[in-house]
Amino acid sequence: MKTGDMTTGFIVAIPARYAASRLPGKPLRLLGGEPLVLHVARRALAAGAGEVWVATDDERIREALQDTPVRVAMTRPTHASGSDRLAECADIAGWPDDAVVVNLQGDEPFAPVAGIRAVAQALVDSGAEMATLATPVETAEALFDPNTVKLVRAESGDALYFSRAPIPWHRDAFARDRGALPAPGPWLRHIGIYAYRAGFLRRFTRLPAGQLERVESLEQLRVLETGHRIAVALTPEPFPPGVDTPEDLARAEEHWARGA
Repeated sequence: MKTGDMTTGFIVAIPARYAASRLPGKPLRLLGGEPLVLHVARRALAAGAGEVWVATDDERIREALQDTPVRVAMTRPTHASGSDRLAECADIAGWPDDAVVVNLQGDEPFAPVAGIRAVAQALVDSGAEMATLATPVETAEALFDPNTVKLVRAESGDALYFSRAPIPWHRDAFARDRGALPAPGPWLRHIGIYAYRAGFLRRFTRLPAGQLERVESLEQLRVLETGHRIAVALTPEPFPPGVDTPEDLARAEEHWARGA
């Protein structure tokens, strides 16, 4: 695997906790008659990953994947985050420290193949410890929604900050009207897919949460607070909404029925 050519060799790892708070049993909820986690794993396989792993805490999820080329790591049920679960998966799998690992959330059944590859490519090309994706914010409603994570980045493409607040704050325009985005705008919405070297994944999850992470409840701020880089690339294709609630699952079923 060489810089500038992310065609083979990267790993996609999918954290899949059974007891999701808003949609219990989410990885095994059916979409098009098949478990949600299976759809996500297929997106990873279609992206050309050299290995696809699911890190789970429930034997039923392992059983749902037993007839696929996906590998399963049985991890502890006590992990606080998907990153923590993947760090244990890294040790179970024995990934070398320089392995490129893409953390694909287990509730992204329509994650675009090009996006999965793009985040791995961004990590390799940038030399940063971590990489992620973003897309332009299109509405004022999204900019002011605290559930939509925004980010700002340097000219180099590295992240400067992530926030639930509307950043950057357009002092003059928002003093007049907060119902519309001034154009052209620099606002970016974060897409929650990550890439890192396996060694940094292990180190990152051993770092204590910093003040900014605790205040914003955003894990990626731990990376910035400790002086590490996060490269941010624009996604080459839109990421449809993930599945986090029963209503999301119903919308995903409609999306699937339309031939997505």
